[in-house]
Amino acid sequence: MTDDRRFLCDEMLAGLGRWLRIAGYDTEIAESGRRDRDLVEQARAQGRILLTRDRQLIEIRNAGDHTIVLEGNAIDACAKELTRRVGVDWTLAPLSRCNRCNTRLEPAAPAHVESLPPRIRAREGPVNVCPCCGRRYWEGSHTRRIRRRLAAFGETGGDGDP
Repeated sequence: MTDDRRFLCDEMLAGLGRWLRIAGYDTEIAESGRRDRDLVEQARAQGRILLTRDRQLIEIRNAGDHTIVLEGNAIDACAKELTRRVGVDWTLAPLSRCNRCNTRLEPAAPAHVESLPPRIRAREGPVNVCPCCGRRYWEGSHTRRIRRRLAAFGETGGDGDP
């Protein structure tokens, strides 16, 4: 299953934006200090859904067409709200995008793998690399924790944080 939705998080929701990237969604995170009107225009021009907690932003002309104002305060609450309101699938394509720059990851070349510490090279599982920034990713205990948290985001039973 694919989900072609693309997101733009304002600076208040940068943490949520990183988790959307981790889940596999193409998500831009606004730079600090960007004007609300510029964010609305970027979302419209790039076909993105603008995520914000700023209720005043929705008053900007044409903002309502592609803006979701979230009520939650913490990342977990906002993630669950997105699940309830628009059906975000937090297990879409976990760990397939660079958390830093949003680029889709690729399998690492042997040279990238060989430059890793021996304890990492000895692990089973793929090593991926971001073709844009060069950051490398591999399976480890942290990925199990990440996958558990992503799964919890999809559980919409409660309104608060876990």
